[in-house]
Amino acid sequence: MNFLAHLLLSGPSSHPNYHDIVVGNFAAEAVRGRAGLLAYPEAVQRGIILHRAIDTFTDAHPVVRRTTARLREAGLGKWAGVVSDVGFDHLLARNFTEFHDDAAEPLAAFSQRMYTLLHSRRAELPERLQHMLQYMRRDDWLSGYAQPEGLHRALLGLSRRVPSAEVLAIGAAAFLAELPVYEVDFREFWPELREEIRRYWYTH
Repeated sequence: MNFLAHLLLSGPSSHPNYHDIVVGNFAAEAVRGRAGLLAYPEAVQRGIILHRAIDTFTDAHPVVRRTTARLREAGLGKWAGVVSDVGFDHLLARNFTEFHDDAAEPLAAFSQRMYTLLHSRRAELPERLQHMLQYMRRDDWLSGYAQPEGLHRALLGLSRRVPSAEVLAIGAAAFLAELPVYEVDFREFWPELREEIRRYWYTH
């Protein structure tokens, strides 16, 4: 899963450590190993561990493996998992109020709430993410995922920044070409991921 899903899965806002968990979950994109984890306060560590738990559950799930196998066949090779992650954020964003526990908070409001929180604590983020957050906030990446253009822009950007990832430039077209099939996958997978992470919220 990509940025939008990770932030949404950071727990109910009523959780006493919610802000710390959001920060840790976001920071985890650039935190490596146990040493990186232990550099943060315990409450933020919980968000980093949550991020890793989401990724582990996602990567091992048979529905996600079905999705990535189809994307590999479409020519994405080893980058199929990246396209699946960003593509699932597109599907989440398209139907955000259906999947958000608070149906009264639309995607635009959720996105701005996340930008405000992360910006207020940007000094705690790894330097690479501090830089990225500026562009994420300015160009509203989270809300942008809802549009095909946002999916394309996200994958095109990765294709330019990541060495040997040029094939990601065709990732959006490959995903959108079979969008109804991938939406079936996402709708099967998302409730199981949510249930797994709900258990995590209340046991950690």
